[in-house]
Amino acid sequence: MIKSKFGEGLRSKMKNAEGEDILVPEGQSKIWNYHPNLPIPNSPVFRWRPRIGFVLNWFRRGWFALSGATIWVALAFVVFTWFQPSLTEWDLEGIISMFLRNLFLIFIIAGGLHWWLWTMRLQGDRLKFDIREMMRDNGTFTFRNQVFDNMFWSIAWGVPIWTLYEVIYFRAIDTALSPTFQFSDNPTWFVLFFWVILLWKGFHFYWVHRFLHWPPYYRIAHSVHHRNINTGPWSGLSMHPLETLPYFSGLLIHLIVPSHPVHFLFHAYALALNPAFSHSGFDALLVRDKRQLELGEFFHQLHHRYFECNYGTPEMPWDKWFSTYHNGTEEDTRSTRARKKRIYTG
Repeated sequence: MIKSKFGEGLRSKMKNAEGEDILVPEGQSKIWNYHPNLPIPNSPVFRWRPRIGFVLNWFRRGWFALSGATIWVALAFVVFTWFQPSLTEWDLEGIISMFLRNLFLIFIIAGGLHWWLWTMRLQGDRLKFDIREMMRDNGTFTFRNQVFDNMFWSIAWGVPIWTLYEVIYFRAIDTALSPTFQFSDNPTWFVLFFWVILLWKGFHFYWVHRFLHWPPYYRIAHSVHHRNINTGPWSGLSMHPLETLPYFSGLLIHLIVPSHPVHFLFHAYALALNPAFSHSGFDALLVRDKRQLELGEFFHQLHHRYFECNYGTPEMPWDKWFSTYHNGTEEDTRSTRARKKRIYTG
């Protein structure tokens, strides 16, 4: 039996993390090899009349345990302290070192997860959303191979464009063109700003993502990413450059709003590396049958299956507010399919 790292707390009460009644317990269905408790939750912070216990548990799981957020915070501090070159001059060597650093990081994160989950299959199909394997000998993908296709788009365009935004930012702060602040200036805001970044990321991603689903632009750019109905770690940054450019553009906020370079790097890693988690195809990483790290977002897995839903992130309920939310239930599947039909047939 798989044991939860976070205990049975909310599940035993049959409430999800948002405080809603669980209608379908986690398990297998005719559609999914595994699905979490349904309906899937958004952040309870923005629920009308939020319940403090659920809010505290949400923050505990996200910020006081091993999670994507805590990993990216730690990585940002490490990189800024020991591996960030100065760009007071247009130093080609420094720019190349940043590119190689980012290339190394994506191979460690996306490549490492792919090795664990898909190559060595160290947890088999446990907590795997879609029972299907990565596609091979399929003309939909570059090189007729889904993994090679995903790696190509990630390395050829994802990493260079990610690095470009980093170069723009560090050049701006190293030449005093953009405002910064230090921990000593306001320790409380310094810490709180990490969470605010995720809120901004969710807002920016929702509206950019809605634009990417505009049919003419979708056919040109976003369709490359949506080749992946069943996703893997390398699928996260597998994008056409005309998608990658607006996707990372949320980082430009740091040129205007005072922040520390660690905040910028955290934001960059949440955009560049966290998709390897959210697209991993698995709900969590298991070690000795115990959840050690929450990975895939079933929220986003539903988007790749049904397309016209769940454009945002669970951090803010933009999809609920704009009627594009799919909570994983059969009822929401029917409404999403009806909405998709209206979009494409009028």
